[in-house]
Amino acid sequence: MVDVSRRKSVALFIALGGGLISVIFLLYVGWVLFQWRSGWLLALGLLLLLTLIGGVIVNTFFLVREIRRNEQQDAFINAVTHELKTPVASIRLYLQTLQTRAIDEDKRKDFYGVMLADSDRLLETIEQVLRTGRIGSRSRRPNFVPIDLNGVVEECVDRTRALYHIAADALFFRAGPEVTIRADADEVRAALSNLIDNAVKYSGNDVRVTVETAPVNGNYVAVRVRDRGAGIPRTELKQIFKRFHRVPGTGGTRIPGTGLGLFIVRSVAKRHGGRAWAESEGVGRGSTFVLQLPIAR
Repeated sequence: MVDVSRRKSVALFIALGGGLISVIFLLYVGWVLFQWRSGWLLALGLLLLLTLIGGVIVNTFFLVREIRRNEQQDAFINAVTHELKTPVASIRLYLQTLQTRAIDEDKRKDFYGVMLADSDRLLETIEQVLRTGRIGSRSRRPNFVPIDLNGVVEECVDRTRALYHIAADALFFRAGPEVTIRADADEVRAALSNLIDNAVKYSGNDVRVTVETAPVNGNYVAVRVRDRGAGIPRTELKQIFKRFHRVPGTGGTRIPGTGLGLFIVRSVAKRHGGRAWAESEGVGRGSTFVLQLPIAR
């Protein structure tokens, strides 16, 4: 209902801008019919016409952009609220159970394990938001050090396997030749973790994710993360890297997340002199995300 209302607002401002331009143009045409003999008046009128039309276009553009930005911020707040509230509610429920009931030792250990997992999820959401602020800050420069890229990728793959309880054949790492890059280890690790986590989350119940590294033209190294999941509409391939932008799961299902992961990936790539992009043949046909970074000299 909210999305429909916002679309109507956008359409209203676009229609209003178009209507104002039409009125201005018609008034100018009528004025020309009366003043066609005065050349300097026509020139002045044309200048004023172009100025007014330009002002209306710019004003409409900023209004529409502000509406869309507010929509993205609302979606981000809702997503973060959900990501924070869910683990807190789970932890509270288990603590209340432990406080009010006699639980045997095995069950108690299971409860502790669930609460620790929820705590990790809570901390990851908070860290994601803080990391976005750090990466977006121009005053903070990356701490460039030599990094074995294959080692960092393998570390991220192992972390995701443990986090989502995935078998090795479901999340497979194919390492290319050993490559050293100069990069901020924390930022590169965050970018890779986001790519792999996204591939797993959007794969649904049948996880088949492949991560591979390979040199490109001797100057760059590319990390490719392939999945057979929901896929991405062609119109979304560039949009998904924007801050707060999210693509719904298959059938409109909600995928956990804040809409910041791919924004972090592209920001890290730019800060390191590389680039990031997505490839997909369409909905239901899987997707490939590529993070390309320069090789250290």
